[in-house]
Amino acid sequence: MALIKFPTKTVNSDVVNPHINSIFDNFFNDSFITERFVTRIPAVNISEEESSYKVELAAPGLKKSDFSIKVDKNLITVSVDKGEDKASEDKVFSKKEFSYISFIRSFSLPESVDYTRIDATYEDGVLTLSVGKKEEAIVAKRLIEVK
Repeated sequence: MALIKFPTKTVNSDVVNPHINSIFDNFFNDSFITERFVTRIPAVNISEEESSYKVELAAPGLKKSDFSIKVDKNLITVSVDKGEDKASEDKVFSKKEFSYISFIRSFSLPESVDYTRIDATYEDGVLTLSVGKKEEAIVAKRLIEVK
């Protein structure tokens, strides 16, 4: 069996228009894909513990003061409205991948929620909401003896 190596680039491919390859390279590069196809809404994990619900929202690069958390009836809403940095408008960029996002995520709360026991912490890029349950909603665990 013989292996034949084919040239990956012809000798005179850039002679006609040297900018053709750079246009296609820029059009299909990674920033094209990330800008248009990657969602800007943070990923969420929701778990239930014995006495509370936990909502973890992945939002790296923000500060505690950027978040606004509101509770209205049975709906909890987390929002961030972060604008462009004014100092960066004076700079001339050859490539700019930093993005400042604004988002709103809302979650329906069950009837078993104790609205006085809602806490939020932001650590290592993860916003954690702890939503406490009412005392009557906490199921008591016990061992059932077989007779």
